[in-house]
Amino acid sequence: MNKKSNFGKFILLWAGELISSVGSGLTAFGLGVYIFQRTGSASCMALVTLLGFLPALLLSVPAGVLADRYDRRLLMMIGDGCSALGIVYILICMQNGGAGFISICTGVFVSAVFSALLEPSFRATITDILTREEYSRANGLVSLAGSARYLFSPVIAGFLLTVSDIRLLLIIDISTFALTVISAAIVRRDVGTKAAENKEPFIKSIKEGWNILCKKKGVPVLVAISSGITLFMGAFQILAEPMILSFADAKTLGVAETVCACGMLFSGLILGIRGIKKDHVRMLSLALFCAGLFMFGFGLFEKIIPICIFGFLFFAALPFANNCLDYLTRTNIPADVQGRVWGMIGFLSQTGYVIAYALSGTAADALGRAGERGVGRGAAMVIIVAGICLALTATLILFPKSIRELETDPDKEERK
Repeated sequence: MNKKSNFGKFILLWAGELISSVGSGLTAFGLGVYIFQRTGSASCMALVTLLGFLPALLLSVPAGVLADRYDRRLLMMIGDGCSALGIVYILICMQNGGAGFISICTGVFVSAVFSALLEPSFRATITDILTREEYSRANGLVSLAGSARYLFSPVIAGFLLTVSDIRLLLIIDISTFALTVISAAIVRRDVGTKAAENKEPFIKSIKEGWNILCKKKGVPVLVAISSGITLFMGAFQILAEPMILSFADAKTLGVAETVCACGMLFSGLILGIRGIKKDHVRMLSLALFCAGLFMFGFGLFEKIIPICIFGFLFFAALPFANNCLDYLTRTNIPADVQGRVWGMIGFLSQTGYVIAYALSGTAADALGRAGERGVGRGAAMVIIVAGICLALTATLILFPKSIRELETDPDKEERK
């Protein structure tokens, strides 16, 4: 089979994930505003985000094993389709008199459990249907789809909240799941399946994934550094909204988030067209170092224009970092075990998010009370510190020889 002809199928699959990302972004934005307006607490917003993220982290390893044992496209359909159940539950609660904090947490958690099936299968599917030369272009487009929840969703949600309420956002999100399931079904029909013929014991599959991950020393070293990076970036992700909402309304927040996310659109389009041909390690370090500096600048101001400028630059750096991380990892993992290894990588590298989501909101609330300047300035202080730490951590990537060898190793296996 000529894999080059499958880029069109990838575009269809990518379009489905783009639509899903926009819908999820509407719900995330709406719930964030809904909770902050009722509690005024960054820690409450962080808890909801944590419950939406934790299942994906805890289930990433078994989900990766499933992606290698069963039909990856079918798993994507199940994950996308069933994750709508949690959003439906929240909508029903609101229709019956308003959803309380516990109801929202429950719905978000249920949705996240099913969404956990999606990520390893989606990443492994990219390897299934594309050639190695197409990875960089595909990664740029995947970053663009991921940025859609920040690029399009906030401004759409901010406008809709001026004419309706959060229930409209939830209904739109629910409707997007059908489109994403259909796109995955079409690709599944046209490309076929690639499930394992000999299904080894589940625990053995996990152990094998770990052994493959550790086969090249640079991969676990890069994953370990990534876990520190996600800690600092997670603080920014959870605290940017309460920082802006402390002095602006939901519509202004939506416009600001969209302007900032245009940085990802700009970079994602460049990478989708040109990709990155070489020097992935140095580009990764530089992109993350700049992202840290832009986080620092983001937290300095309480005016929307400089916040948008630094936010734009921060988001512009992320696709370059994500592209390099993905390339260095993907090209050093055999294609037939990509699902379980990506699940393992996701679990290890994203533990920093859990720590950030668990502590950053509480830290922002505490600093706001201690300085008597409110939760907004408390959030800004945490973002500034996290930005400095991210810039310093980015420099560590340049030193390990094992990471540099991931790019120069002549024994890299050609993907089939």
